[in-house]
Amino acid sequence: MKRKRLTLIAAVLAAASGGVLAWAGRPDAPHLPSETRADMVVVDKRARTLTLFRGGEALRSYPVSLGGDPVGHKRREGDERTPEGRYVLDYRNPASAAHRSLHVSYPDSADVARARAEGVPPGGMIMVHGIVNGLGWLGRLHRLWDWTDGCIAVTNAEMDELWRAVPDGTPIEIRP
Repeated sequence: MKRKRLTLIAAVLAAASGGVLAWAGRPDAPHLPSETRADMVVVDKRARTLTLFRGGEALRSYPVSLGGDPVGHKRREGDERTPEGRYVLDYRNPASAAHRSLHVSYPDSADVARARAEGVPPGGMIMVHGIVNGLGWLGRLHRLWDWTDGCIAVTNAEMDELWRAVPDGTPIEIRP
């Protein structure tokens, strides 16, 4: 009897984990047409969303994970906060440690001055990126916690879409 119960529990757990992995890999929403280009990106930290805009019209929103300590503006290197304010997605890295990345122009001159006044380095290398290379199978599971060092993370499939739709030089506003 005990052996049957353990076998049943193992079967249920295996089925559930298969279902979770299937959910994790399923896309959230229809893809944007390949020719779509955004002219603005808005991240709402509280809502955990990144939204693409064109001409003031929302094109699509993506759920995101943020830095491990996401509340408040980034103050210094290592604080695991995602910055807040207006920046630019100024270049892309096809060979990043995560599946592709778009660089956020943090720190700006005000961020540098604030950090200097506090005697700390401001940090940098804030990116919008996919999942860490080799862990892409996590898919949507990565959203269950804020895990980056201050970056904005989406699934790899979503990152591929952002890569196509967001040209270098696109403004990004990161809201509390």
